[in-house]
Amino acid sequence: MRLVRVAMAAVGVGLGLWGLRLLLQSLSIDALIRLPLWLGGAVLADDFLLVPLTVTAGWLLTRWSIGPGHHRTIGAVRTTALYVGITTLVAIPLLVRQGKGVNPTVLPRDYLRDWLLLEATIIVVGVIVAVVQSRRATFSSSRAASGDIGGR
Repeated sequence: MRLVRVAMAAVGVGLGLWGLRLLLQSLSIDALIRLPLWLGGAVLADDFLLVPLTVTAGWLLTRWSIGPGHHRTIGAVRTTALYVGITTLVAIPLLVRQGKGVNPTVLPRDYLRDWLLLEATIIVVGVIVAVVQSRRATFSSSRAASGDIGGR
């Protein structure tokens, strides 16, 4: 087992060094100087923008789910919010770079429209799932109250 771990560590270090070599070969000195600044900006954006937004959204969802009957739909709401967040993070570079650059054929689509349609689809599906779960729970609780459980 120890030999497998050492071999996996060696492969990982080797791939990391190979990636570093490719990075140093493909970037100019100016780009290598800007890279730590960009990475630092990404860390700051994550720590001071994304994390507070995520924690606040989680807190609000938790407070909302305390209400009567809300605990049944919280999974659908959280999943919908997760998918909206992930697809938004993936789409941000496309939305920012839309129509910019030397070659206008690189990003030829209307990414804002496509992103809005995707988000609307995710939200509609999330609402449908939440409504179905809520109705299913209401139906189950009404059957339990009437004594119609277990085929009686």
